[in-house]
Amino acid sequence: MFANLTEKLSAALGKFKNKGKLTEADVREGMREVKMALLEADVNYRVVKDFVAAVTERAVGSEVLESLVPSQQIVKIVNEELTAVMGGTISKLEISPKPPTVVMMCGLQGAGKTTHSAKLAMMYKKQGKRPLLAACDVYRPAAVKQLEVLGEQTDIPVFSLGTDVSPVKIAKEAVEHAKRNGNDMVFIDTAGRLHIDDTLMEELEQIKAETSPTEILLVIDSMTGQDAVNVAKTFNERLDITGVILTKLDSDTRGGAALSVRHITGKPIKFIGMGEKLDQIEPFYPDRMAQRILGMGDVMTLIEKAQQQYDEKQAAELERKMREQTFTLDDYLEQLNQIKGMGSLDQLVGMIPGMSAQQLKGAKIDEKALAHTEAIILSMTPRERERPDIINSSRKKRIAAGSGTRVEEINRLLKQFEMMKKMMKQMTGKQASKLMKRGKAGKNKKGNLPFNFG
Repeated sequence: MFANLTEKLSAALGKFKNKGKLTEADVREGMREVKMALLEADVNYRVVKDFVAAVTERAVGSEVLESLVPSQQIVKIVNEELTAVMGGTISKLEISPKPPTVVMMCGLQGAGKTTHSAKLAMMYKKQGKRPLLAACDVYRPAAVKQLEVLGEQTDIPVFSLGTDVSPVKIAKEAVEHAKRNGNDMVFIDTAGRLHIDDTLMEELEQIKAETSPTEILLVIDSMTGQDAVNVAKTFNERLDITGVILTKLDSDTRGGAALSVRHITGKPIKFIGMGEKLDQIEPFYPDRMAQRILGMGDVMTLIEKAQQQYDEKQAAELERKMREQTFTLDDYLEQLNQIKGMGSLDQLVGMIPGMSAQQLKGAKIDEKALAHTEAIILSMTPRERERPDIINSSRKKRIAAGSGTRVEEINRLLKQFEMMKKMMKQMTGKQASKLMKRGKAGKNKKGNLPFNFG
């Protein structure tokens, strides 16, 4: 995510480190490079101009020029201004004091409205809400069916009147249905177009008038860059949107939309889509995103992802096994599956402080290694998983044949496992306990990740 922008900003800011003291000329020269990096990332020109002016004004002050470590002060200022550009603080979805909370989803075709309607509904269902999905896209072929399939996958009811009924009527009746059936949230999936037109806008304005939505969320494909800003501006002028969902952010190497939308529209980015799976949606934290862009990692999100995968019992049990040296290959496999549940390994590595885009360039993070590891361990007998030291050459050949892998891969896995056990042995019970409390069962252990940095 934002790999190109992170690399170029790091290079521009890195030049400040080579100088003990900075002059005003040094700052202005460095900020010219920052400006070019942002423009190449497809950030709106007005946003770039205002951002560079704000950073320069603060950076040429005595606070930086007379500092013992001026380069660190400039990075701090850039981080703070990036955070401000993207909204400053998290903006949560407003919940109506009188149910149901009506969330109207709008945007162009292909941005991901239908999928993200289901993603949001599932997110709030996990928080104890009783959401209803309303199928109001009667124009796109199979849009209603798609929402019904997503409803089945998430076990969330879908309100539909077919494709021969007006979307305005469907939306209005969906809200009435929610009131009668105790659904405290309604997510209205509206139709999109390939481009903005009056017909689309008039229909959305009618749906807004009939349902009085608590939130109007604009779903934008982040990879469209400058176009995303123009779309957001038009939708906001016609509908007065309350927030934005940026989709496909995991594939966006530039970051233009994320850095421009809030500044231009004045409306917050509330959620980001980080993949195709239905649980790959996150609240948008401007401060965390600024840290990711600057290659400073995102420890808080990493911890939250780990906490979602582990409970207190698992943490305590793993701590005991680490302390008593009874950790087996079955436990090892369980840890790998927990890590897999946290999301893409590329995303997780990007959240580790110090792992900048430049450092990761050329690195190979092999997602298939997880599948190979699982196949190898499952091809072992229960005794072999408990006592890997009994696995001789003939057993390795049998395991390789059963898992569709090579003996070399089995040797590599066993070596990784032994290295991790040695690392655990060096830890006292107190250190293990501290690790558990910090990371909820082992996200800080490096030895157990099948990363292949080539």
